[in-house]
Amino acid sequence: MARMKFLCDAERCIECNACVVACNNEHEVPWGINRRHVVTLKDGEPGEKSISVACMHCTDAPCAAVCPVDCFYTTDDGIVLHDKDLCIGCGYCFYACPFGAPQYPQQKAFGVRGKMDKCTFCAGGPLEDNSDAEYEKYGRNRIAEGKLPLCAEMCATKALLAGDGDMVADIFRQRVLKRGGRPQTWGWETAYLEE
Repeated sequence: MARMKFLCDAERCIECNACVVACNNEHEVPWGINRRHVVTLKDGEPGEKSISVACMHCTDAPCAAVCPVDCFYTTDDGIVLHDKDLCIGCGYCFYACPFGAPQYPQQKAFGVRGKMDKCTFCAGGPLEDNSDAEYEKYGRNRIAEGKLPLCAEMCATKALLAGDGDMVADIFRQRVLKRGGRPQTWGWETAYLEE
């Protein structure tokens, strides 16, 4: 089975934030919360690059390793999801994730922060695929519909790649060969250990 992965080509990202807007609109993410964000490295300096960052759906996910209630799980195609019914909102996953993916979606009275939220690779959650309950809690399940995450589909420059890891790596490898340069794959080796 395919192992789903994200990769952002730093040579192509123009910091337009279309991926962020697409994700927020598709999943009706609360105001002030972004499951995906664009980071600029060396801002204002020569060699400035931008990359789109979200949950990388790591091979050996640190969020899952530190969760005291085991609410994180990995699907057969390598997507790391989180069960909001099991989550206790302790925040350990937030501190363990090198990409800052898990976050509190809303602040409540007296510091109660609620359950964590994170990128789902547009694969929904543990509830029945494309049910109203799944959509309400986790957002649209595009993977069950045979589609890729909307953030990658909406990327105008095709900097953000998503899908089968082998295909994503082949596309990026071809780009690097055409450019004749060294690949800039920020986060790839951190997230995806060799199996």
